Amino acid sequence: MTTPFPFTAVVGQDDLRLALLLNAVSPSVGGVLVRGEKGTAKSTAVRALTSLLPEVAVVPGCRFSCDPASPDPGCPDGPHEGGGGGTSRPARMVELPVGASEDRLVGALDIERALAEGVKAFEPGLLAAAHRGILYVDEVNLLHDHLVDLLLDAAAMGASYVEREGVSVRHAAWFLLVGTMNPEEGELRPQLLDRFGLTVEVAASREPDQRVEVVRRRLAYDDDPAGFAARWADEEAAVRQRIVAARELLPSVRLGDAALRQIAATCATFEVDGMRADIVMARTATALAAWAGRTDVLAEDVRQAALLALPHRRRRNPFDAPGLDEDKLDQTLEEFAGDDDPDPDGDGGGPGGGGGQPEPDEGPADDGAGAAPPEAGEGEPAPGGAGEQSPVRAAEPFRTKVLSVPGVGEGAAGRRSRARTEHGRTTGARRPEGALTKLHLAATVRAAAPHQRARGRSGRGLVVRRDDLRQATREGREGNLVLFVVDASGSMAARQRMSAVKGAVLSLLLDAYQRRDKVGLVTFRGSAAEVALPPTSSVDAAAARLESLPTGGRTPLAAGLLKAHDVLRVERLRDPARRALVVVVTDGRATGGPEPVALAGRAARLFAAEGIASVVVDCESGPVRLGLAGQLAGELGGTAVTLDELRADSIAGLVKDVQRRAA
Repeated sequence: MTTPFPFTAVVGQDDLRLALLLNAVSPSVGGVLVRGEKGTAKSTAVRALTSLLPEVAVVPGCRFSCDPASPDPGCPDGPHEGGGGGTSRPARMVELPVGASEDRLVGALDIERALAEGVKAFEPGLLAAAHRGILYVDEVNLLHDHLVDLLLDAAAMGASYVEREGVSVRHAAWFLLVGTMNPEEGELRPQLLDRFGLTVEVAASREPDQRVEVVRRRLAYDDDPAGFAARWADEEAAVRQRIVAARELLPSVRLGDAALRQIAATCATFEVDGMRADIVMARTATALAAWAGRTDVLAEDVRQAALLALPHRRRRNPFDAPGLDEDKLDQTLEEFAGDDDPDPDGDGGGPGGGGGQPEPDEGPADDGAGAAPPEAGEGEPAPGGAGEQSPVRAAEPFRTKVLSVPGVGEGAAGRRSRARTEHGRTTGARRPEGALTKLHLAATVRAAAPHQRARGRSGRGLVVRRDDLRQATREGREGNLVLFVVDASGSMAARQRMSAVKGAVLSLLLDAYQRRDKVGLVTFRGSAAEVALPPTSSVDAAAARLESLPTGGRTPLAAGLLKAHDVLRVERLRDPARRALVVVVTDGRATGGPEPVALAGRAARLFAAEGIASVVVDCESGPVRLGLAGQLAGELGGTAVTLDELRADSIAGLVKDVQRRAA
């Protein structure tokens, strides 16, 4: 669909439209990240931008879209003569699939021809195609880590480097980075999040009239795509001309000292990391002025720039929701408004700003304990053991020990357990099964050396044939499925204990986010178990379910283990390469159902028989301990750790590790 953002029934669509247009005016703003629920026309809006961009002039026949006015001196298709004639083509939008390979992104160098013929045969990748255009990543939060690293390098340097065993190719890669994501499927790495200049949140409108209009337009497009596009052609042309005019005006826009002070003060007030936010805000405010046809940056431009550039930079961990306190923003802008503000009648707060209002109370800070005020009868089980207590808040999370799956897997790239991967340390060599991607040079030389006389070698060079080539085998780290099985029964219901338990699980969730794992949550209490959260990449969704977890009743340990076993069985069908780590959080008691202890033992032995890695977090406390969690860990074929030993800096954990190694 080529219409200019027709979906007006999406809350935040105006901000999305503005953010995309600002990047079209000034690509140095740094791209846009679009966050929102499914079905909110995120991709449609991004694709509509392409038809609004002015055409670009390119060197004829250059695969890397060199500008004829100033061609890249290092272009692999060059050298090109500067100032020569060129051809014009529409700006490109190149889409990067989530499952793309490294060669597909950066390009492929033919190692066989490079070794055997000494020829640099290079096939450009998506970064070359996106040069001077748009690189669009749908579901950017699901992009593999190694592709994220390559993307960050190219975005930072404006160039892409392809290196294979000392043979390298470089080409320019300046592009507008646009990503869309559904936060329910997981968050972005902080490094990539900060690379997006602007971010916007979109959600479907709840107004029936607006939703009706969306349906009408969609049906009209389905009935007559060409006619529908023609209906918006005049508006598209007007927007395109306005972009061209804003680009021409941009160098003349003045960013005064007052606006710069407001930008710096705003970034300092909201405690954003680094200096990138200040630079992005300055570029965005300048682009806003040019888009409005002005040559001076006003306070309202600074305010709008802050709303677009700062929310995603204020997150301290994946459980923080992005956002900005607009009253606090208005107060900061008014406080640092200067005499050289070109808008003498402005109030420094921008549209809708109430800059003189006192800063609102943001509520009491979490003191680390996270405990709610005491309530009557807390920690006491209800009569009969079947009562339910209200949820308690989790204690402050901490850095945990690394829990990993033994052996070597072949799952998705991550940071937890050992695995055979495309990236990592070289552990050996093998014959390539398809195209050679990672050459093992020493193994290749060893394979070719015995045949040099038979091949008639006469000079200093080594005669290499395809059969001699060896692919390097590498070992790195994979992400796992970390399935939490949490005891929410009455024996865990003492407020102080459950707060500590939730804090421990929250800590493990944070660790799972950093190690790129999928997570799931099974809880058991009363007479049954339930899947509180199916396996997902969204650890903040797991944290939200954990926070609202009620407690009380008996302890159906067997039901919890069997439910977890069912979850793993289904997940193996969906993703057989991803190995699982089961983390059972319990004191080891089993009181629910007939023969609860025996049934729990049989359920645990199912995990041991299938070789499923498991860890039992022993939540038992008090001077007298029964050691039931340790017995459960033995039947599971796993290990047991106490809440104290789970901490990375725990002395008890260090002593236990030493004892285990000595044994």
